[in-house]
Amino acid sequence: MIRAFLFDLDGTLLDTEKLWVQATRAWLLDRGVPCTPEQATKLVYGHSWHDIYTQLAARHPQLAVGETQAGLDLRPFFAKMRQPGHVIIASSVALLKQLAAQHPVAIVSGSPRADVADGIALMGVGAHVRFFLGSEDYGAGKPDPTCFLMAAQRLDVPPSQCLVFEDSSAGVRAAKSAGMMCVALARADAPAQDVSPADLVLADLAAFDRTAFAQKS
Repeated sequence: MIRAFLFDLDGTLLDTEKLWVQATRAWLLDRGVPCTPEQATKLVYGHSWHDIYTQLAARHPQLAVGETQAGLDLRPFFAKMRQPGHVIIASSVALLKQLAAQHPVAIVSGSPRADVADGIALMGVGAHVRFFLGSEDYGAGKPDPTCFLMAAQRLDVPPSQCLVFEDSSAGVRAAKSAGMMCVALARADAPAQDVSPADLVLADLAAFDRTAFAQKS
């Protein structure tokens, strides 16, 4: 029985994962760090800001200015690329609102809390979300399951009764490692990810049928 739903943010509710990849690459190039589009995708996609910064700071001393400051330095590069009205994945947000009408819903993201809060305001789902977790709220990011286990504990719901919506390989692996069910969003225009461990893979969350999913799981 599913009692709670956990949503990833970037790439699942907002079409921002690709923008973060581009922004991170532009920020690195601006600071003299060579980075190809492929390297940026591997670095960013599905990973928390904590893990991204830790990896970069260890490799490039000039970037070791502190996780918070580095995040502030990166944000203007992202802001230049984002067109607010165009990043909302409408069908995913509609599903969140639909599920929240009867069950607790939380957002579990690897982005800094300020960016998650900004995304929630942009989507207009503040009244539908019990709480959200950002990169400052836990240590290791996905695929470590800590973030999802923390969310389940706060909701007072066993992990086995939580369903996660994710779009990345790391996110799906984190959900399954937490002992949760997982639906993966694999959009045609998103970078390819191995989401095969998910219980269900959909090209659009508008196709999610809770009753049918419950019967299969």
